Amino acid sequence: MPIPLSRTLLTTAALAFSLGAAQAQDKPVALKFASWVPAQHALNPALVAWGESLKAASGGTLTATMFPSEQLGKAFDHYDMARDGIADFSYVNPGYQPGRFPIFAAASLPFMISNAKAGSAAIDAWYRAYAAKEMKDVHFCFAFAHDPGAFHSRKKIVLPTDIKGMKVRPATSTVGQMITLLGGTNVQASAPESRDMLERGVAEAITFPWGSVMLFGIDKVVKYHMDVPLYATPFVWVMNNDKYNALSANQKKAVDSHCTSEWAEKVGSAWADFEISGRVKLAADPSREVYKLTPEQLAAWKQAVAPVEVQWANDVKKTGQDPAAVMSAFKQSLAKYKSGL
Repeated sequence: MPIPLSRTLLTTAALAFSLGAAQAQDKPVALKFASWVPAQHALNPALVAWGESLKAASGGTLTATMFPSEQLGKAFDHYDMARDGIADFSYVNPGYQPGRFPIFAAASLPFMISNAKAGSAAIDAWYRAYAAKEMKDVHFCFAFAHDPGAFHSRKKIVLPTDIKGMKVRPATSTVGQMITLLGGTNVQASAPESRDMLERGVAEAITFPWGSVMLFGIDKVVKYHMDVPLYATPFVWVMNNDKYNALSANQKKAVDSHCTSEWAEKVGSAWADFEISGRVKLAADPSREVYKLTPEQLAAWKQAVAPVEVQWANDVKKTGQDPAAVMSAFKQSLAKYKSGL
């Protein structure tokens, strides 16, 4: 027997009233978002949009204020800022902390990721099996990556042997291992500090994504750009544990619905478009040289950096995990999302 339309409408209205009443009982919570990139960086609007969607999902009880440009603390400190409650949500580059997150470092190994759109979803889907243990100090929301970066330098780099004796600012500790392996010297600097390092000659080259080269003014001090997907830097968006635990059931549900691989891809895609457009602009500038590698040169690079993965595997073993299984799961996720090299 069909249910009368009037009864259906009453049931729907009752459910809506029940949900609205539950949200009305939720206390308003103001959230602090911490980002270390400049206010005009493409990532910040993507995270603000994420926050607006979270606000809607929570019935307006979760609101956020973005603090970009290291306003709440230095780039190197953003993980601990989320842990300690200085920020409620933090944008973190785990590679800024050498050795601290060895499993996650798989995503920053050379020649792994072809694109950051589906690649961000691939990284997130893979890392969820490990995040609760490796990043237990915080509430993991999602992982994502910037579009593959490359060498940008003051003198042309073609072969891995060219790195010997050079001073390079690496994007992550994993890239730093590659520089050391090839006989170079690492110069540690966060992204906002990098132009100054290059300008003063403290560093001669940098590994960086394309659009950000111009955003951070690095294009003013380098001329040569190797056009190859050398690496991608993976990031995480994490929340303070106590802040999450203090939320109501409805508010937690709203957060959980926004801490997904789908959202990882949305945020990663917004940034990827920015980086891709930067490559086009740099390639069109006649005052600089954007160059590709021959198949033989690329093969030489892949062979030269292979020991970096061996070092990564040794680091993962120390955590009690099987590096072969971890890497297999990572590559399967990249294949599933069509984002591996």
